[in-house]
Amino acid sequence: MPVIRLENLSKSYGDTEVLHGINLEMQDAEFTVLVGPSGCGKSTTLRMIAGLESVSSGEIFIADKPVSKLEPKERDLAMVFQDYALYPHMNVFKNMSFALRLQKRPKHEIAEKVHAVADMLGLTDFLNRKPAELSGGQRQRVAMGRALTRDSSTFLFDEPLSNLDAKLRTQMRAELALMRQRVHKNMIYVTHDQIEAMTLADRIVVMHAGKIQQQGTPEELFKKPVNKFVAGFLGMPPMNFVNATLQLDNDQLYLAGEGFRLRCADSLKKPLSDNNAADIVLGMRPSDLHLDANAHPDESFDVKIVVSEYIGAQSVLIGECSGQKLVIELNSDTPFGVAERTRFRVDSQDIHFFNQRSEMAIPV
Repeated sequence: MPVIRLENLSKSYGDTEVLHGINLEMQDAEFTVLVGPSGCGKSTTLRMIAGLESVSSGEIFIADKPVSKLEPKERDLAMVFQDYALYPHMNVFKNMSFALRLQKRPKHEIAEKVHAVADMLGLTDFLNRKPAELSGGQRQRVAMGRALTRDSSTFLFDEPLSNLDAKLRTQMRAELALMRQRVHKNMIYVTHDQIEAMTLADRIVVMHAGKIQQQGTPEELFKKPVNKFVAGFLGMPPMNFVNATLQLDNDQLYLAGEGFRLRCADSLKKPLSDNNAADIVLGMRPSDLHLDANAHPDESFDVKIVVSEYIGAQSVLIGECSGQKLVIELNSDTPFGVAERTRFRVDSQDIHFFNQRSEMAIPV
């Protein structure tokens, strides 16, 4: 499969620049997910790759060939849209075979291709139905099947699951994961849902305000976010952020804030002290706060529970520590009542540190 490369890609609408010099390279047969909040530029980037939006500056390369001036049909791409974009007057077979019929492929070849893809996607029994007779999940599978029958080098997905309910999204996510194991093609997938990004991607590209914030494997981005935005965007429930000041007391470094004073591990003293900023932000995953009523004050937060949400195997607690909100994820076997107060321990090695001014991660 060809490598896809974006070089200094920018997009403006009049005087408003919405993409600022995007540089990105997607490898052979890689599943790349562009993720970010609404308005970050991810769908615009995908539509520029597809040829549905013009390029203001920069270039798109597919297999080292510049394509930004080419028509969409000349780029060897297949796209799955958010709203399915099926032809309502055609049955499933005709929808899936539409591109092949335009290419005037032999009938036996079209039938063979459509039946093979329909079998893979569980659509064989629905080939004679029209879109109105299908569920949302079935329509989305037809849209994916139409793209797959084209046998393009690259598949583009523009938030394909956003119109489905939660149960169907989970099911379709699993089907997408199975499909990518069978179809070794370049896939570029846009979503605002970080769970989709984490579960599907070989590489995640986090975007914000028209710029790439960080790219890498799901594990890299989750464990080593480069800034506060990425740290807060990836992870559910999201990371807690608490302001703190570095304090040195008898050669022991502490992280002190409103209502807490945490002792730092010796291994963190040098990197935090070398940061040249006394004021930092502590980032703590909700799962890294552990219930420990007898924890030492230098290792824990004194928390008053405000909300307790039972969600099955896990419970999500929302607590207050001297006016600061903390979200905590626990095994639901431990019941909590509103207004209950206890201590939650955190290991300083599990804390992420950010410069309070630049919001960039402090490497530790």
